[in-house]
Amino acid sequence: MKFDKKELLLYAVTDRSWLGAQTLYQQVEQVLKGGATFLQLREKHPDSDNFLKEALEIQELCHRFKVPFILNDHVEIARKINADGVHVGQSDDAAGHVRAILGKDKILGVSAQTVEQALKAEKQGADYLGVGAVFPTNSKADAVEVSLRTLKEICQAVRIPVVAIGGIGAHNVRKLSGSGICGVAVISALFGASDIASATADLKSLTKQAVAK
Repeated sequence: MKFDKKELLLYAVTDRSWLGAQTLYQQVEQVLKGGATFLQLREKHPDSDNFLKEALEIQELCHRFKVPFILNDHVEIARKINADGVHVGQSDDAAGHVRAILGKDKILGVSAQTVEQALKAEKQGADYLGVGAVFPTNSKADAVEVSLRTLKEICQAVRIPVVAIGGIGAHNVRKLSGSGICGVAVISALFGASDIASATADLKSLTKQAVAK
């Protein structure tokens, strides 16, 4: 499955630390009802059997909303359940190796913090880049901050779509206007909200304005 870059507009990344009284499935359903256009299931230390079951359930939910569903890092599980694709970081398997495993028809996203990393990922078969952290974030302890200038340079250097990630919310997404991104990837601004569906709808509207400039 390839995709339209417009599907990267509001890219939701799951995080169990915000669950509260809800299940992850319930939270994902609220995000999708609010208008998220892309979903990444991110699970750093999964229980294999439970994770597989949950991944299949959330994948079915995403398909119902016609939203691409990808896994963070877990290439073999993604292949096993026929997920739409995988996102990998700089410390994970090299993009070229992951592309060889997934095949040419699956979505491959790669994290990048420099122009050099971005160009290498594009050459190795990445379909899009996740660039950040563009703002300070508590969702990823080892996040490297990327300046707005570097974000713009990466967008100008590659031909594939770029999504900004890291500390993005309704309060600051406008600062990314004119950077060249096609969307934003968000964790806490959605999953940490008291009303997830409304927060998603609001941020989607603001992000549309930001990427249009």
